[in-house]
Amino acid sequence: MSSGSWQPKAASAVLLEDLEPELALEPWAALLPTLDPSAMGWAGRSFHLPDEHRKALFDRSGNIGPTVWRNGEIVGGWAQRADGEPVWRRLSDIGRDATTVVEAEASRLSQWVGQARITPRFRTPLERELTA
Repeated sequence: MSSGSWQPKAASAVLLEDLEPELALEPWAALLPTLDPSAMGWAGRSFHLPDEHRKALFDRSGNIGPTVWRNGEIVGGWAQRADGEPVWRRLSDIGRDATTVVEAEASRLSQWVGQARITPRFRTPLERELTA
């Protein structure tokens, strides 16, 4: 056996109290900034980013722009207009209830940012379109 072919076997252990089904989480949304490691840190992103959204959300160098997340999945992108208003666009059909959750998060972001302006250094097609 060569020294490079050995692979450790994964061990697993589960506590008895971990066998119960997990409680359902409340629906949530997040507006994450350009280059956020949640989306940048993976070569394969299909578990949280549908392939058809990549062109709108990434620049030509592979940098991701501002993203809208819902329950752990990227469902759109956002930008901040010159007047400070955050604007976003769905790239997936998320339904009315989820849209309400995202709108509430955009409002919270607007209040938190206040008079500050956010202009990503790496601008994506969707971010440019939203700020035009």
